[in-house]
Amino acid sequence: MAEQNFPQGTLMAGKRGLIMGVANKNSIAWAIARQLATQGAELAFTYQGDALERRVRPLIEGIGADLMVQCDVTDDASMDSAFAAIEKKWGKIDFLVHSIAFAGKEQLAGSFIEQTTREGFLSAMNISAYSFVDAARRASHIMNDGGGMVTLTYLGSERVIPNYNVMGVAKAALEASTRYLAADLGPRGIRVNAISAGPIKTLAAAGIGSGRHMFRFNKAAAAMQDNTDPMGVAGAALYMLSDLGLSCTGETHHVDGGFHAIGMPQEAPLKASLGIES
Repeated sequence: MAEQNFPQGTLMAGKRGLIMGVANKNSIAWAIARQLATQGAELAFTYQGDALERRVRPLIEGIGADLMVQCDVTDDASMDSAFAAIEKKWGKIDFLVHSIAFAGKEQLAGSFIEQTTREGFLSAMNISAYSFVDAARRASHIMNDGGGMVTLTYLGSERVIPNYNVMGVAKAALEASTRYLAADLGPRGIRVNAISAGPIKTLAAAGIGSGRHMFRFNKAAAAMQDNTDPMGVAGAALYMLSDLGLSCTGETHHVDGGFHAIGMPQEAPLKASLGIES
C-alpha cells in the first residue's frame, strides 16, 4: 500500500485517544491514526508482544507519538494494566479506535458448518466482538463526556462471504454491541459507531481463503468499480470522532465504494474483472 498524504488540520486539536490494533503500516488502524494525528490529535497505542512492538514503534515515532502500552485483550489483568497506564499518563481521553479481530486460519476456509469449531467460535467472538465491549467499558471510565468510539467491521456481518465464516458471525455481534454501547453511553454524549470497510490488503485480509477472488469481485461489483481506499476509511473515522459527527451514534457506516448498495453488478465489468469471455 503506497504511503498517502493526509490533509493537515485542527479538527482534533487538544484531543487525546487510544488506537488499538495497528499491526503494520498497511493496517486500517494506522491509516486512521495518521489522519487523526494530522488533525492535531495526541495518540496512544496498544500492542501485543515484542514482534508487534518492533513493527509499530518506528511508525508511531514517525508521527511524534511515544505512548505505547502492552495489551492482550483476552487477559483481564493485561487490560487493567494498559488502561491504568493511560490514565496515569493522561488522566482523561477523548476517543477510542478499536481495530482488533482474529479467527484461526483453519476457520476461514471452506464450509462454515464443517470448519467452525467450538473453540474457534468462542475465540473469534472473544477477540473480535467482546474485546470492543471490554475496551469501551474501560475507556468510558476515563473518557471525557462528548467523546467518541469507533470499531471496524465488514459486510460479511450482513451477507455470506465465502470463507469469511465465523468472522462474519463475530462481526455481526460486534455491530450489535456497537448499538448497545451507543445507547448506554449516549446520555454522556459519547458516540459509538462502526465502520464497515470494503476489502483492503491488510495482514488480516491475507488470512482469508480466496482473498484474491474477493478483491477482484469487489472491484468489479462496487458502484465505484474500485477497491476501498484506506484514506476513505480514515476520513470516516475522523468524521465520527470529531465534532463533525455530533448526533451520529449507533451507526454502521459503509465505506466500500458502494459495494453494499449493489444487488447485481453490471455484466461487462464483472466479466472483464473475473477474466470471463463474453
